[in-house]
Amino acid sequence: MTRSTGPRLAGLGLASRLLLNNILVIAAGAGTVLVTALLVGPAVFEAHLESVRPIPDQLVHEHVARAFDESILVSLGVGILMAGLTGAAISWLAARRLAAPVAEAAEVASRLADGRLHARLVDPGMGPEFTTLASSINELAHRLESSEQTRRQLTGELAHQLRTPVASLSATIEAVREGVLPVDEESLATLEGQSRRLGRLVDDLEVVSRAQERQLLIHPAPVTVASLVNAALAAHRERFRVAGVDLSSAVEDTTPEVMVDPDRIQEVLGNLLDNALRHTPAGGTVAVTARHGDDPKHATAVIEVADSGSGFSPADAQRIFERFERASTSTGSGLGLTIARAIVEAHHGTLTAHSGGPGQGARFTLTIPAGSARPTG
Repeated sequence: MTRSTGPRLAGLGLASRLLLNNILVIAAGAGTVLVTALLVGPAVFEAHLESVRPIPDQLVHEHVARAFDESILVSLGVGILMAGLTGAAISWLAARRLAAPVAEAAEVASRLADGRLHARLVDPGMGPEFTTLASSINELAHRLESSEQTRRQLTGELAHQLRTPVASLSATIEAVREGVLPVDEESLATLEGQSRRLGRLVDDLEVVSRAQERQLLIHPAPVTVASLVNAALAAHRERFRVAGVDLSSAVEDTTPEVMVDPDRIQEVLGNLLDNALRHTPAGGTVAVTARHGDDPKHATAVIEVADSGSGFSPADAQRIFERFERASTSTGSGLGLTIARAIVEAHHGTLTAHSGGPGQGARFTLTIPAGSARPTG
């Protein structure tokens, strides 16, 4: 609940309010000094006169008392006036100095609200509070700018990815309507396939967006790496058998237990195995291994998925994790590796890719902190 300052003060700026506040403080202090002096001063003076010997006559006593009162009033009046003017001047300068960076911060915030996300606030050098304010606004501006760039990029990528299945659906429906294609199993299969592709793309987009914004629901539990690997292989072994690709695994006994969401890590391993199967021809091999990490300071579990497939250029080791990045022959959405890395990073781990070059296979390395990791959701 906010408190109204009244219509008279509503139009005052911060500098004017600070100046008015300081003037009121000065006036209150001056009034206090004046009243105290008038109450205490005469009584003290009278006490001193009573102690004078010989006692002055009444006329002299009254003249001296009046002179004292007048001197007190004049000196206090002049002193209070000069002190008030000096205090007001200093208050005015201080109020302007304090109000300037606040006004600048408001201006930068207004520009950010208007969409001018390049605006930044310069630290006025007026203490840690203003430094924190400037850095917070600049960090907010940076995140807004980054989010806007991501949004624009995602919008463009999404439009590009949707164009093909939508065009295919439209062309097939038009051909069926005009009688060019019969309403047979092949036409229905084409429509069904493109519909599934659109649905899969939408689902993948939701997952990757939530993962990259750290909004995935993650339920960590202590699990052994062997159980994760065995479950992943059990779910994919038949597909590899049908494709004629050998799938094997090896987990070292020293591999530490990890604190992860088993379903999410299964999703990561599933994406890596799907990727390996798509790029490994019949007769090839895919091996899943797990071991203890090499870092002596931080215990980690390392899971590697290596294949003998098409591989990639070492220069593309980071690019393949970007949204919609995929090989021309791939039937996936181009989001699998993006989702996998985002999930791993949500567990405070890393996912990297290595390859000696085209035709030399690929190796994906998943590193997860042992036991003490605390995933975020």
